[in-house]
Amino acid sequence: MKRLAWAALALVALAGTASAEPLIGTWRTAPDDNGNSGLVQVAPCGAQLCGQLVKAYGPGGAEIASPNLGRNIISETVARGGGEYRGKVFAPDTGKTYNSKLMLSGSRLSVSGCVLGFCREGGVWQKLQ
Repeated sequence: MKRLAWAALALVALAGTASAEPLIGTWRTAPDDNGNSGLVQVAPCGAQLCGQLVKAYGPGGAEIASPNLGRNIISETVARGGGEYRGKVFAPDTGKTYNSKLMLSGSRLSVSGCVLGFCREGGVWQKLQ
């Protein structure tokens, strides 16, 4: 019985830690080079954070079908301190995965990344929830 109580306590403590992570939640991406944007749901994936595309929007703001729905846009991401995160980000408009730097400031997330020496800005994402 004591083991079960300790296991439950440990589970509650871990859940509290995960919910305290400010990157966890739903983020509205900045429009890409084609004017498309989306909603990315960030959640723990093992010891790291991942963000899955859950909705996509066209240039006019209407919801659109996307072959990338369900795909991890953010992966292998870990906190570095001071609001900085490092990992990978997939850009649907280029089809490339970039080594990412994410900078969190309140409900705004500045996204940038590089691949093979080519760097680009992913704009500022806005946290919805």
